[in-house]
Amino acid sequence: MKVIYITGWLRSGSTILGNVLNELPGVLHAGELHYLWKNGLLASGTNTLCGCGQQIRQCALWSSVIATFGDDEPTRLARQMMSWQQAGLRTRHTRARLASTPDHVTAVLDRTVAVYRELTRRGAERAVVDSSKYPAEAAALLSRSDVDVRVLHIVRDPRATTYSYQRGKRYIEPMSPAQSTANWVGFNVASEYVGGAADGRYLRIRHEDLTRRPREVVADVLRFAGLDDEPPVTEEGKVTLGINHTVTGNPDRLGQGTVLIRPDERWRTELPALPTATTTALALPLLRRYGYPLLAGKVA
Repeated sequence: MKVIYITGWLRSGSTILGNVLNELPGVLHAGELHYLWKNGLLASGTNTLCGCGQQIRQCALWSSVIATFGDDEPTRLARQMMSWQQAGLRTRHTRARLASTPDHVTAVLDRTVAVYRELTRRGAERAVVDSSKYPAEAAALLSRSDVDVRVLHIVRDPRATTYSYQRGKRYIEPMSPAQSTANWVGFNVASEYVGGAADGRYLRIRHEDLTRRPREVVADVLRFAGLDDEPPVTEEGKVTLGINHTVTGNPDRLGQGTVLIRPDERWRTELPALPTATTTALALPLLRRYGYPLLAGKVA
């Protein structure tokens, strides 16, 4: 059972990449499966629709998966899962999860892997794409012998994510440059820890390369995942998207039809000087590691 687990900070392009992969036969993008319990079963988050447009519990695919849980009170199960996730699978737990797996984390993983297994019976016989982006969860999954986990780490210039977080969206609150960049550093450093322990099951790509050379980067991802398909995207970045069954994620996931993958460079001219300087200073060591220039006007 193969799982492509996407990690990294938010606004990195994981939704579009997952949905591109979803177009391959036998590959299913499950979205941010970590939130199946909060947004799906409890409908208590801000992003409770399946990618097909239905509420999670009304979606034909997810309702059939939920029916296999064998629990008379799925809301009780959801609250228990969320409690265990908070106790052992936050970003700060990443190094600990590489070292050991306590019982409550094993319980979460058992249920998560059971969901993966049900998805393989419903169209994901070749691979499940899980874009949850929790490095500690990726770290814990690496220890499992019943799932072939490939960790795909996506990074994006932190000044672009700072720009994106200047304004709130329907499903997420705005964030200050310092807060956005602190999270960017934390999630990416934690993902690097996972990469160091993944023994060949880790690949890092950049959002900028994905949007400038989509067919080439998707081909790299497919080789890494052990999938021999042709990338379902043209050199120019055109891809035709059908229905998906993603949990949570960017609302763009609800769209279908022809999409053009292209760079969004507005931040280079529209992000004010102070947020740019704050982000650059806080992210400096990783900027160099990921090949991003110090000056916002220069293209990496």
